[in-house]
Amino acid sequence: MLLECSIGVSSFSAEISSGSCNMASVVFGEQLEIPLSIGSLPEFRQWALSTDFPKTGRIDYIHGKIEVDMSPENLFSHGTLKAKLGYAMVARTEELALGHVFIDSTRISNVEARLSSEPDILVLTQAAIDEGRVRLIAASSHDANSFIEIEGSPDLVVEIVSDSSVSKDTQRLPKAYFDAGVAEFWLVDARGDELQFAIHHRGTHQFERVNTDVHGYQQSRVLRRDYRLHRKLGLGGFWQYDLQHAET
Repeated sequence: MLLECSIGVSSFSAEISSGSCNMASVVFGEQLEIPLSIGSLPEFRQWALSTDFPKTGRIDYIHGKIEVDMSPENLFSHGTLKAKLGYAMVARTEELALGHVFIDSTRISNVEARLSSEPDILVLTQAAIDEGRVRLIAASSHDANSFIEIEGSPDLVVEIVSDSSVSKDTQRLPKAYFDAGVAEFWLVDARGDELQFAIHHRGTHQFERVNTDVHGYQQSRVLRRDYRLHRKLGLGGFWQYDLQHAET
């Protein structure tokens, strides 16, 4: 196997192609070892679900590349924001008896899109499971009620932009999620002076940003509600977030 990679302070990407290599694996920063035997999505998924897979960091397979981010999340432009969005989404899905919300470390894979990733937030409707649009992968044949992966086309994915993954979050992942048949994609960037919040629906060839109404709301088809994201300085001078919905 020929490994082509670029290494940064907090990220690593590797593309596997045919060839030969005298190495068995690549070790990154003494935190991560990637076997060079991984040359396809099935091999990556097998590794991702094994006991050898790292317990920390985010490792995605996107269109034939392994992308690694070992940097910690920013507490107030990522961590608290993700918690607030997740809390609101859980409340809404329970109100509608819609389905399930997963935050962090939930792997979704799609064979057609050559994708395996762990989104910041994932909404999976029960209808998607019942209709066969997704399949829940069991931990083992001996434990059919313990699931560790979602295969197929989930309903809604949220990515929050980090300094170490800007191009991945804003370019490569949106394309991969579209190819995977994801119905709705949210992109949030709270790093700068201006909060960026965008809901996207499927277009003909790519995700298209939803129009914002005069009150700043955008429509979520999956959650059946119009939303806007607000933030203000709270305790200690740190950002506090509020996912507001339009009254109907």
